[in-house]
Amino acid sequence: MSRYLPYSPEQGYLVPPRVDEVLSADHLCFFVHKSVEKLDLSCFDESYGPMGGRLYDPSLMLKVWLYAYLLGVTSSRRLEQRIREDLAFRFLAGAATPDFWALNAFRRRHGRAINDCFTQVVEMARSLKLAQLGTVAIDATRIKASASPDKVIALERQQRAKTRRNIRRWQQSCDKDDPNEGAGTRVGAAIEAIEDAPARLKPLPRRAKRPSEKRSITDPDARFLRSRGNRFLLGYSGEIAVSEDHFIVAQRVTQSGNENDNLEPMVKLVEQTCGERPRRVLADSGYYSNENVERMETLHIDAYVPDSNLARELNTKTPAADLDGHDPRLKRMRHKLRDPEARAMYSKRRGIVEPVFGIMKEQRNLRSFRLRSISKVQTEFALAATAYNLKRIYILQKSR
Repeated sequence: MSRYLPYSPEQGYLVPPRVDEVLSADHLCFFVHKSVEKLDLSCFDESYGPMGGRLYDPSLMLKVWLYAYLLGVTSSRRLEQRIREDLAFRFLAGAATPDFWALNAFRRRHGRAINDCFTQVVEMARSLKLAQLGTVAIDATRIKASASPDKVIALERQQRAKTRRNIRRWQQSCDKDDPNEGAGTRVGAAIEAIEDAPARLKPLPRRAKRPSEKRSITDPDARFLRSRGNRFLLGYSGEIAVSEDHFIVAQRVTQSGNENDNLEPMVKLVEQTCGERPRRVLADSGYYSNENVERMETLHIDAYVPDSNLARELNTKTPAADLDGHDPRLKRMRHKLRDPEARAMYSKRRGIVEPVFGIMKEQRNLRSFRLRSISKVQTEFALAATAYNLKRIYILQKSR
């Protein structure tokens, strides 16, 4: 008698009749399934017209994409393969096998509906007494675009090429036979006026030469943004607002390489998503401006946002020089953050928001986007943020 267990890969029946016979009852795929079933998916129906063929159910597509982003699978071709081979994906797809084209078309088409699902998941977390808005940390990170930095062109050159194409099309249309050719040939006076025009015209002043701005050929919406190490990355800036229990309560993608003007819009986005303003906001020196300090005071929000010199003081313990004549708003923020309790509060910022970016980039493979154009990468970012929040709910409920 052989000591080995029976092994026969050629047998005709390999997949179990019930998924829960193999996967545990608390498997993540079952939680994703139940969570999506609770969402209102009517927004997905609004983007389809009455004509056309039959489509995959939006709940099916949303479930497989959310589970894919939870596992760091962001490629539609790789997702198609996983749906055919992975038992959890097969359960979420209900034995359907959408190809990569249908999967990618769903992700590209339903940006607004996917963003609405993000809001519903935040509401779900808040109904469970999670994602409370006592303190919110706001930060941004650079994410690479689906474009090569070598395939860029100067913006002026791109506009000139577009102008040449338009002129060429106009010339081609002019070269066609005109049935009205010969009409209006008596233009002697007009010709004389045109011939005398150069003597009356003054030369135009030469335009000052400005440094040309470069654009990507493959993704014109991408920008060269300064990242860590004083390097420039061709991509986008992903911004999030994170609660103290590490839930993303607001998210968006911008083309901005400077966050000075983004603090108030992010606070308003938190209010729009959660239905209330945060009581306290933590942000790094990139979000500081005197106007932001004033706006947070007007909104009655307790803000902890140091200027660059004060941030260096907080990090290196080297006192920053306080020169006479500084703006009173700057003086108020410096006086506030030099208090030991306020300094301890600001020190929480890194521990709240940085782990979220670490998980999304390192574990969920969000170091680069798959799609092109700012509207489509916003959809990707919303999918990743929604998947992150679902996993966070799953972990906290499981630990209770």
